[in-house]
Amino acid sequence: MTLSYSHTHQQGSGTTEVVAVLVAITDHTARVLTVDQGKLLPNGPLMPLHRSLQAGVRQWVEEQTQQPLGYLEQLYTFVDTNRRNIDGHALVYVSYLGLVQETQMRRQSQALWQDWYDYFPWENHLDGAPSVMMDFIVPALLDWAAMTEDLVVQQRRRQRIGLCWGLSESFLDSDNSIQAETDNASMHNHVYEQREWVPEHVLLRYEMLYEAGLVPESPNYPPSHQTKIAADKWSQLIGTPMYYDHRRVIATAISRLRAKIEYRPLIFGLMPTVFTLSQLQQSVEALSGVRLHKQNFRRLLEAQSLVIETGESSSAQRGRPAKLFRFRHDIELQSLLMDSKLPKRK
Repeated sequence: MTLSYSHTHQQGSGTTEVVAVLVAITDHTARVLTVDQGKLLPNGPLMPLHRSLQAGVRQWVEEQTQQPLGYLEQLYTFVDTNRRNIDGHALVYVSYLGLVQETQMRRQSQALWQDWYDYFPWENHLDGAPSVMMDFIVPALLDWAAMTEDLVVQQRRRQRIGLCWGLSESFLDSDNSIQAETDNASMHNHVYEQREWVPEHVLLRYEMLYEAGLVPESPNYPPSHQTKIAADKWSQLIGTPMYYDHRRVIATAISRLRAKIEYRPLIFGLMPTVFTLSQLQQSVEALSGVRLHKQNFRRLLEAQSLVIETGESSSAQRGRPAKLFRFRHDIELQSLLMDSKLPKRK
């Protein structure tokens, strides 16, 4: 079933729209700003009065959400062949990524801040591989790989599944199904023996689910091979769907952001003016979806001279007050964290 939606703006002769993925971190949770009850991102057609694409996206964001914009960069340009203007031309939309501080929405605003893991529950590995991935998504993908009679295509699909979802070669090559009766913890250890979960492969994973017909946005949904789980239950497991390709746009933004925080200090665009090191680490973890090694993380900050003490401490209700830090704005942003990796906890 392909999701359809009557666009908020009347169909016209234009062929270009702009769409914004605005990201904030609130209470150590990565969130995105949405409209239309979480089904769309802020968006709108490019008009002749807009002097640039960025001017267009800023206007639509302000009009639809009243959210102040800070850092903004262009993501990708998409072609939506399922949507046409009045002349029959496919619609092109240009996506943007913005980093903001979450603000309270005005009463007349229809905008909603949403936890981005509501849209991508399989991407949250803060407590290890989520059960929705291991118990439902991976088995469904392996069924999809097996449904083709072409053994070469079947093998390539299985290899892609392994690379995207961190599954070991030995697991994929074994005759045992993932649904086989086995201890759940030992199975997870076996799966992750030889392959690393790569957080920035968000878009690759979503596009695989789309190709397999496992997300409602796909024209092949529900998949003919998915018979073990009722469609209504599956829709609850696979994350909140969105109209058009807007969930794909969010996946693109998460991939970009997770990759860039490895070598640029974009995280500071999401932090308050002063913060504790624990708050900073928890915010990075919220974006990456994986736990970081505390001491290695702090050594990395010290080695790169990213933060400086303010001389003040937080007013913690429990335990000792923690030192407050701020970002060092006097250092060259473009050279920070080059050739380094986040110190992930094994």
